[in-house]
Amino acid sequence: MPLDRSGYPLAVPAAVALLLAPAAVFARSDTPLPTVEVVESTPLPGIGIERERVPANVERIQPASGESVATKMNRTLGSATVNEVQNNPFQADLNFRGFTASPLLGTPQGLSVFVDGIRINEGFGDVVNWDLVPQPALESITVLPGSNPVFGLNTLGGAVSMRTKDGRNNPGTDLEISGGSFGRWTVGLAHGGSSENLDWFFAADSFEEEGWRDHSPTDVKQLFSKLGWRGEHSDAYLSITYADTDLTGNGLLPDSFYRHDRESIFTYPDNTRNRLMQIGLTGNHWLDDTNQLTGRIYWRNVHTRTLNGDGNDEYPDEYEQWVLNGSIPGDEPAGGVLNRTGTDQYALGLALQWTHYADQHQLTAGVSHDRTRASFFQSEQGGELTEARGVDPDEDVELANSLYGRTRTSSVYVTDTYSLNDAVALTGSARYNRTRVINKDRLGDDLNGDFTYHRLNPAVGVTWQINPGIGFYASYNEGNRAPTPIELGCADPTNPCTLPNALAADPHLDQVVAKTFEFGLRGHQGKALNWNATVFSTTNHDDILFVGTSTSAGYFTNFGKTRRQGVELGLSGSHGVFDWSANYTWLRATYESSACLMAESNSSAGADPRCGADEIRVSSGDRLPALPRHSLKLALNWHPSNTLRIGTNMQAFSDQLVRGNENDKHDGRGKIDGYAVFNVDADWQFAKGWTVFGRIDNVFDSEYESAGALAENPFDARGSFLTNPDDWKDERFVSPGAPRAAWIGLRIAWH
Repeated sequence: MPLDRSGYPLAVPAAVALLLAPAAVFARSDTPLPTVEVVESTPLPGIGIERERVPANVERIQPASGESVATKMNRTLGSATVNEVQNNPFQADLNFRGFTASPLLGTPQGLSVFVDGIRINEGFGDVVNWDLVPQPALESITVLPGSNPVFGLNTLGGAVSMRTKDGRNNPGTDLEISGGSFGRWTVGLAHGGSSENLDWFFAADSFEEEGWRDHSPTDVKQLFSKLGWRGEHSDAYLSITYADTDLTGNGLLPDSFYRHDRESIFTYPDNTRNRLMQIGLTGNHWLDDTNQLTGRIYWRNVHTRTLNGDGNDEYPDEYEQWVLNGSIPGDEPAGGVLNRTGTDQYALGLALQWTHYADQHQLTAGVSHDRTRASFFQSEQGGELTEARGVDPDEDVELANSLYGRTRTSSVYVTDTYSLNDAVALTGSARYNRTRVINKDRLGDDLNGDFTYHRLNPAVGVTWQINPGIGFYASYNEGNRAPTPIELGCADPTNPCTLPNALAADPHLDQVVAKTFEFGLRGHQGKALNWNATVFSTTNHDDILFVGTSTSAGYFTNFGKTRRQGVELGLSGSHGVFDWSANYTWLRATYESSACLMAESNSSAGADPRCGADEIRVSSGDRLPALPRHSLKLALNWHPSNTLRIGTNMQAFSDQLVRGNENDKHDGRGKIDGYAVFNVDADWQFAKGWTVFGRIDNVFDSEYESAGALAENPFDARGSFLTNPDDWKDERFVSPGAPRAAWIGLRIAWH
């Protein structure tokens, strides 16, 4: 079968062209057809589907040098925001339409994330380790909003699908070096090439910085390789990903410290070390001109070690007992504690997908099976707090928990896009998920558990190309998320867990079910103008929330209903030497049920007679914390010549509630103020293959905060530990935004 340059049978582009008739119906014969954008409609790599026939506001962006995936999405996508809780470029909480993908256990996860069809939400807590994404090898990032069931578990608010480069489409060698603020140095090398049947691609990247806050170094090393083979009817790719990272994220800072020194920290160390090894094999085979088979198998291994210096949550009780015993000098309780965790996760998965192209149908059906196992331990070691608020251990290490968790998920899915006529297409999808979670306590039997979750999730949608420049779309879809081993092991409010996690015998948790409505209009006028307007609403049933009981402890619980609804507006275009974009999102994220939540640092705690002394009453309509209602993104690029580009961009966000003030009744500073950040960047190709580039973040050196929580502070304003817990005060803790920073670099390309 003859192939085109992309490797697909020539009959397929011909069939796709027939589906573009809506433009021809309304256009004159001399009107050029618009460029067709094809997006991924399933987790496995494949042909995809034209964006105009997807009943959702799908967005695709290109990765940028020197920016993490979360940072790039925050600067580009209207509905994306970031909470920089850890103040580390690789540990951001990425929010999209009010749903989160985060590396931090305790953050409710609501986005599924894929790299080349491999799900990278880790099995132990559904977290996403951005430092393990092969940044220098990424070719595109596609965001599919809504509860699209085809993308499987955790697709509550959307799916992020990343594709890596290959040697056939990315030939040559690129070397990139940059340096600048915070002692940051990056070095990246990529090489790709191909022969008649083979192609290869290799990328290596090194990132080092001292960080802008005290005691905040970070070191990230990544390697990626891909070998491809292409025959007349088939192709296959083998990829290997390796990463070794050492991250420091020093977290929130109390207001009393923040006013004196934004670069200071609360307690330290707060260190996370990750090591990844992943192997993936993907193959495609054309049975004939209209039927394609795609298969994938992968193995993923992640080792995580954390070391956290925290205040001792048991200190108040131990201090009271010490006083009752006569306040004997030398027998004082430890003010600090070193919490260590180790998590070794192994994941293995396989999937098979069949796609059929007919005159009016594009039908895809698939099956998948994924299994993970995690070995987890957590230990504690008491010690004294130093003058710099580090922890000097002086007690023996105590093993607090040791857990073995397994997760197995089997799925079957089908999706069909049916063209009623040249202008209207209907889409129907369904996926059945069955998940089994098994916990085994290796220190006893309190944590033992065997839980099974299953659900059939449907989706329907319609697109209508009203004329060549205007299209309408509407959809309804459902998705689910099964509780993870860590959530099932930390769900008892009477036994809160110390993060990253300490476990106790806990009640059963229900799975989360999300139901999404979306409709909108989109259009274009050539390259001069592209626009979209979308209305969406997602309701979560039995949402799993993490309720904090201190700066480092809390528990997971089901909450009746929560809802994220809003409006997305987008404009982009180009004129002469300028191209520009503007994106605005209004988001209303609320609780839709009433309940009592633990929030002892909230001044209104205990005020409602229906709740306990340390609880607040959350009512239907109250805002979810950590999410701004308004987001505005602007970008402008100037191309005075073919070799020079100068750009600027701005992100602005309205205020947000801090965690612990979910009822918005705290008598004090219970919010984070709105803020705007301006950035500039440029690149200049001063010789063939030689480009100098640079960027300045936060040009006006704005002082802002991107996250916050209410908690108790055991230190005075100078940072000295207050030995009497009666002197401790409740405060707002915040995550300070990074100050002005600049980097410059050189890119050399041999093509």
